[in-house]
Amino acid sequence: MNRIIRVSAIALAMFAVLAAAVFFTVQTAVRSDASAAYSQDLEAAALKQGSRGEDVKKVQEKLKRWGYYTGSVDGIYGPATKKAVEYFQRKNGLTADGIVGSKTYAALGMMQQAGQSGSSGGVATNSDTYLLARCIYGEARGESYTGQVAVGAVVLNRVKSSQFPNTIAGVIYQKHAFTAVSDGQINLTPDQTAINAAKDALGGWDPTYGCLYYYNPATATSQWIFSRETVVTIGKHVFAI
Repeated sequence: MNRIIRVSAIALAMFAVLAAAVFFTVQTAVRSDASAAYSQDLEAAALKQGSRGEDVKKVQEKLKRWGYYTGSVDGIYGPATKKAVEYFQRKNGLTADGIVGSKTYAALGMMQQAGQSGSSGGVATNSDTYLLARCIYGEARGESYTGQVAVGAVVLNRVKSSQFPNTIAGVIYQKHAFTAVSDGQINLTPDQTAINAAKDALGGWDPTYGCLYYYNPATATSQWIFSRETVVTIGKHVFAI
């Protein structure tokens, strides 16, 4: 009897070990499949040469509106689109690989595709705040605090205006819109003052009273900008509509 009990106990133990092994194998396979599917989803979310669809068309529309792309807005990611994306990436401190991944999506203002909340419609993300601070720092770090907030306010006024892109990234990266983007100073690390100025601008402080433009009359070369109606002068910058 004792021998039968011992054999039964051993059999049960072996069965438990076998069941545990099978469960571990199944779980590992499930995790591997899930990981592979997640990787495929990420790969599918990125746009590259050969991609097609509405997201490609949106990228083409933005790049064309901002002066980086001259081809057709046809939703086909061909060599011309790849070249335009690379150009945009180089100008904005991104890896110029011609692939529209999360960082390039964000720079284009396509926040949903980048996995973030959009910055249009008055909703700003942490990345928007930091990008605005970078713009302020690149454009106005030598100005007073009010002058720095004013530069941020101009960016936000443009976001609200139908004349400009409707995202912070779109406004800042619009071709030839800001000297800091053209000369690479947009990629400098902003100090705490610039970050605070960005937060105040996002919070609604507008020392410019709705201005869409600003310039330094001592360095400006465009005759067109001098034709704009001056609203206020803060430090070295004239703010106009």
